[in-house]
Amino acid sequence: MEDEFHELTDRVRAELRSPQDLVAYERLLGLARKKTPAGREELAQVLTAVERPLWAREIAAFILGTAGDRRAFETLVLLLNYRDPVRCATAAHALGRLGDPRTARAAAALATNPLRTAYALHPVRLLAELRAPESVPALIATLERLLTPHNPYWRVALACVEGLGALGDRRAVPVLTAACDHPRLAAAAAASLARLGVQEEPGERAGS
Repeated sequence: MEDEFHELTDRVRAELRSPQDLVAYERLLGLARKKTPAGREELAQVLTAVERPLWAREIAAFILGTAGDRRAFETLVLLLNYRDPVRCATAAHALGRLGDPRTARAAAALATNPLRTAYALHPVRLLAELRAPESVPALIATLERLLTPHNPYWRVALACVEGLGALGDRRAVPVLTAACDHPRLAAAAAASLARLGVQEEPGERAGS
């Protein structure tokens, strides 16, 4: 089983609080190993059952999502927008393998929402991975908003810079050029511009 699932289950095990939790946890792991249609149905029921703990829904959504079962979509998007970066990363991994056409729109909405910038790192990285039509416009819009002095979300901005370089779309040239003026982004922005065939040099920046 993939490393990400082992990391998830090891983390979740530390959250268990009762013998009943352990029984439910072992049951989910058993369903993951069996990979039967009946097992997937049971996992899907975990996603919607009342009073199921978040960790149980996270495991079920990860198993279903990485298997391409779109019933996991809503739970994974919820986790992608969660305050815990580790859960966001797990959700992004599963969403990248889900194959649901709604994923890019959801990630773009999260990445571009100014009220959720603190949690935008993994949506931004997911957009770059998906290479969807929504990816470049969303990353450009997010980076433009973050190119302000002393912005505390420079890691999100850096992920945008790196993602735009990887996507290779020349619509990103103006915002990447502007990012070269930001010390924490300058090296990555120059590298991304180079990937787009643009040699960034002092004195030749937009507006200079």
